Amino acid sequence: MLRLTLKKYLFILSASLLTISCHQSTDKTLSGLNSADFQQIKDDQEIRLFVLTNENGAEACITNYGGRLVSLMMPDKDGKFEDIVCGFPTIDEYLNNRQNFGATIGRYIGRILNATFTLDSITYQLVPNTNGIHSAHGGTPGFAEKVWNADQLNDSTLKLTLTSPDGENGFPGNLTVDLIYKLTNDNALDISYYATTDKPTVLNLSHHSFFNISGDFHADVEDQLLYINSTSMTPYDSLKCVTGEIVNIEGTPFDFTSLKRIGDRIDEENDQLKVTGGYDHNWVLDTNGDESVLAARLVDPKSGRTMDIYTNEPGLQVYTSNGLRGALVGKDSIAYQKRTSVCLETQHFPDSPNKPQFPSTVLRPEETYYSRCIYKFGVE
Repeated sequence: MLRLTLKKYLFILSASLLTISCHQSTDKTLSGLNSADFQQIKDDQEIRLFVLTNENGAEACITNYGGRLVSLMMPDKDGKFEDIVCGFPTIDEYLNNRQNFGATIGRYIGRILNATFTLDSITYQLVPNTNGIHSAHGGTPGFAEKVWNADQLNDSTLKLTLTSPDGENGFPGNLTVDLIYKLTNDNALDISYYATTDKPTVLNLSHHSFFNISGDFHADVEDQLLYINSTSMTPYDSLKCVTGEIVNIEGTPFDFTSLKRIGDRIDEENDQLKVTGGYDHNWVLDTNGDESVLAARLVDPKSGRTMDIYTNEPGLQVYTSNGLRGALVGKDSIAYQKRTSVCLETQHFPDSPNKPQFPSTVLRPEETYYSRCIYKFGVE
């Protein structure tokens, strides 16, 4: 009895000290988030909120639950800082609402069709979580529902680590992932992933923030301008399963080879747009994995904010939040509506393990997985 009481006392004391520490840091939080509202214990692991800053006054708030970006404060053309990502003001809302706001997606972003793949003559049956047939975003629970170990290296850098056991959701190999968030002094959010495995496996990690760089989540993103360094895409069949083709997009509603308004052709009569009710497709980047080459650019004419994307990944998934319908109420009591945000997810292609013509997602024990995504913000 004494042992249980002491354990409980130590837990309460630890929580109290953490709350004090979090309240102290809250005074410096531009976003208005209260760090204490992100203090929680899940599966005997501590959830917290971490605040990254740079010398320009920009700020990124990240929780180690799902490796999620909770808020991102960036200036507009007049120097006004506003939050530009969807999210919730407390950890309880993240725990109680299944959504990928700001999440790290793994083991595999996108679908693996029929929840199965064959590697080195071994067929792996994954746990289906889409229509009872396919595996999407790594299954349930995926990395977005995991509590990551956290180590804040300095004011601008956070390292998160997660171990996924062999057989989790059917995927082979004990996998260890290091995720590093860095808020740079040129106003970029630099996201790097490193991973190792003890068995051959497949891996496709990505970041899933819902951006509205206008800073106004009551406004849709259709007036924002988008450029994608791509001349082809991977189309779907009528059930939103990739066919394995890579098709030219010149002259189609998917042609963003120059800056174009997102809403110009989003509602055209087009088989691909019908499948998803807007954009939710994988573009094949023409950057050849070169992180120094611009992969995409988003411009908000009203605020003047710009977002440039650089990556070593071969693909970019663009999702215009077609599925949001106002049911999820987030920060500042805003009900997130259809097309009031856009996701720009650097990745390998959906169902690559079953499509040998696509770039490989195989990771072997002697290799180290490396993926990088840079969201660089500016004004014009």
